[in-house]
Amino acid sequence: MTWLLGVIGDPVSHSLSPVIHNMWIREHDLDASYEALRVERGHLGDALDTLTKREALGFNVTLPHKEAALELAADASDVARRIGAANTLIRREEGGWRAENTDAPGFMRSLTDAGIDVAGKRVTLLGAGGSARAVAITLTDLRADLIIANRTLERAETLVKETGITAEVVSLEQGLADAGTSALVVNTLSLGHSGGTLNLPEGQDQFFYDISYGRAAAGLAAEARAKNWRPMDGLAMLVSQAAYSFEHWFGILPETEAVLAHCRKLVEATS
Repeated sequence: MTWLLGVIGDPVSHSLSPVIHNMWIREHDLDASYEALRVERGHLGDALDTLTKREALGFNVTLPHKEAALELAADASDVARRIGAANTLIRREEGGWRAENTDAPGFMRSLTDAGIDVAGKRVTLLGAGGSARAVAITLTDLRADLIIANRTLERAETLVKETGITAEVVSLEQGLADAGTSALVVNTLSLGHSGGTLNLPEGQDQFFYDISYGRAAAGLAAEARAKNWRPMDGLAMLVSQAAYSFEHWFGILPETEAVLAHCRKLVEATS
């Protein structure tokens, strides 16, 4: 029997997840298929009912379904509950789905692979949305001195309260003005998708990490590079979180180097 897996979202046709997972499926000679599945907001429950009948093994979940995936799951990991969202669903033998979130370990691995140690260092996180939660929890667990900068202070304060982390909350303007004193700036804002800029201060060869990739990250990367920052995009995080999802489904933690290099070529060809 061929196991069905996929990524559920809307939009989802742009996703690199099928490329990533099908490379690993072929590499490990698994009888499985990974597809992109478009499901509109509010219809995740119905879609999972249908997919359960198709003997699906598991799914990645992206916008706008991450919170709903957690709510619909029969059980969930501590990290998924702490973040308040799930990006991975695993079929349970007894029925239903187990919710996981591999964004946090994926982000952590991307930092480790880049040789970035944030312990005891000042780190500025831009944004307080859903993606920021996984990043904030990871940075706190790595013992960073975390500052969260967001346009709406209340939303950043809610993030701190609901995740139980320790962080200083400041306005986006103040966070950017003081960013030059941070060892790392992580951007989770979606400015790059609309061609926006951040007005970064002059850097001193620190890292500027945008969790977007491709065209969405290109403009901010150029701005960061021009102001003496070392830009990184979120492609390594994407591949790393996918590897941890793959491990949950198959018990195999795949190598990421070749897949990341392949995805980098695809992104560069379309940017």
